[in-house]
Amino acid sequence: MNSLGLAIRNLLRNRRRSVTTLLAMGIGLVSVLLFGGYIKDINYGLQTSYVQRSGHLQIQHRDYFLYGSGNPAAYGITSYGRIITRLKADPVLAPMLLVATPTLQLGGIAGNFSAGVSRTVFATGMVVVDQNQMRQWNDYHFPPRTEALALTGTPPDSAVIGTGVARVLDLCAPLKVSRCEHAPSEAPSEGQALPADVATLVAQTMPADAAPAPATRIEILAASAHGAPNVAGVNVVKAEYQGVKELDDVYVALHLPQAQRLVYGQGAPEATAIVLQLRHSDQIPAARQRVSELLATDFRGEPLEIQDYMTLNPFYGQTLTMFAAIFGFIAVLIGAIVLFTVSNTMSMAVVERTSEIGTLRAMGLRRGGIRGLFLWEGVVLGVAGALLGALAAVAIAAVLNHAGLTWTPPGRVEPVPLNIRVWGEYGMIVGNGIGLVIVAAVSALWPAGRAARLNIVDALRHV
Repeated sequence: MNSLGLAIRNLLRNRRRSVTTLLAMGIGLVSVLLFGGYIKDINYGLQTSYVQRSGHLQIQHRDYFLYGSGNPAAYGITSYGRIITRLKADPVLAPMLLVATPTLQLGGIAGNFSAGVSRTVFATGMVVVDQNQMRQWNDYHFPPRTEALALTGTPPDSAVIGTGVARVLDLCAPLKVSRCEHAPSEAPSEGQALPADVATLVAQTMPADAAPAPATRIEILAASAHGAPNVAGVNVVKAEYQGVKELDDVYVALHLPQAQRLVYGQGAPEATAIVLQLRHSDQIPAARQRVSELLATDFRGEPLEIQDYMTLNPFYGQTLTMFAAIFGFIAVLIGAIVLFTVSNTMSMAVVERTSEIGTLRAMGLRRGGIRGLFLWEGVVLGVAGALLGALAAVAIAAVLNHAGLTWTPPGRVEPVPLNIRVWGEYGMIVGNGIGLVIVAAVSALWPAGRAARLNIVDALRHV
């Protein structure tokens, strides 16, 4: 007996009920796939942003991740140049490596001497050419970022600051920063007056016959490697919004040599991290293992360790965990709806075909055959619902992706394009489709068992 053919014919006998069940299953799968595609885009977007900024891996001093923010000068890497050269020449690592560049992070006080205001900042010294290359990483095919860093082609004493820093330092007018209408012309209320000792130190560093400083010049005060304060004057070329307000309010970008002179003076320059950007994110385990081998052999005398971008950016993992929990809740809820929908459909089919079941049993069909017939109907419903839901999800996602919709992600204040990644995520589509088929088969178990247990005589005289 062709159980599959009979299952399809039985489902077609009551087309309205079968179509209604298929629609319920398809809509459920569409909801799961669309939300899953939405989560995928968030995952890829966050990953791309972090990899473009901080790479896939970073080589740091062993204790820098836990204690370095308080005193980065104490956790510098002296031989960063030799390490980078060795990594780029390694035959195993070189094919995976796109960029290897040093960075120097430091905390300090930025002040506008002419306006008499200051605020604490977190500065990053970088190699601009390398950073521009890192910004081209786009493994997930987002709209390309063609704009180079504002520090590109600028003199060594240039800087870029966040718009929040510009507002506090009273630089809105010269840097053309918006949303400064209510900022007073004197010291802003959210800033603080330049301390007397800092003002004296700044004044001492300026020659008596120096020309008037440009309107965008600021001074950065930081503790040097020897503990003494050091001041550097920089010209702000641009104020850029950093996407996250907490970062925007403290962000300062410097050329690496300028940041090194600020921290180490005339001493040997160091870096707080060596940033490694790979061609693909799935190369992280292999690259990490190889870098660990090189550090343990060629540089075993230096206290170095490797951190990946997920460890360096805990918000990334927390966001993925939150969305995974929401996705799991939605999947379970929709699975329960499908379970009861298919179970109700099969139960009604059993009631309607009680006489037929009795006839088949009288003809010699065993209980297992009756049970298998209804299980096949549940599987056919599940396969049809999975195909319908997958096709509909792909089509709806394509329409939404081309509709020009935007949304505001957590931790940001500006909208970004809405993109739902369903097409191409074959693992997600197949996995959820198989899950739907399993749920439909399980839903048919109880009605199929009830049909198989029917008494033959009672079934034959059922009206």
